[in-house]
Amino acid sequence: MADLEIYEIDSAYIEYLAGFEEHLFRNKKITQNFSRKYIGIILEINGFEYFAPLSSFKPKHKRLCETVDFIKIGIYAVINLNNMFPASLTLCKSVKIENIKNEHYRDLVRAEYRIIKQKTEQIINNAKDVYTHKMINDGSSKLSQRCNDFKMLEIKCKEYLIKKK
Repeated sequence: MADLEIYEIDSAYIEYLAGFEEHLFRNKKITQNFSRKYIGIILEINGFEYFAPLSSFKPKHKRLCETVDFIKIGIYAVINLNNMFPASLTLCKSVKIENIKNEHYRDLVRAEYRIIKQKTEQIINNAKDVYTHKMINDGSSKLSQRCNDFKMLEIKCKEYLIKKK
């Protein structure tokens, strides 16, 4: 099983997909100091590599239990697998933690990555389960309702890459 990595993904691509999918997390809000990081490659299916957004840990996350689509990364972050999406590696850049200039943020990302490495098997297996569940139960279960539309995002990914050529 390959190690998961932390990525940054092209903002123009994220904005493009966000126009079609309400659950897609944007790269950076005005209130954020750093751009969003993504975990990948969590799934390779139908010729696509899938990535999931890494989100800051919030007080509400303390009382939530992990589920198939919600994984806690210690007290540092969470991964929402229901919000995963396909992206071409040409639109992604692997983050070199040692090159992060802000020391506090570098230490945070390093701590997150240690836990992500420990949870690699769980993250990958859960991603497969979430994807399969969405394909089988599209809209007929609570989980499938909160998931991105993976089929549609795969089509939009292909269209984006064709337009970009």
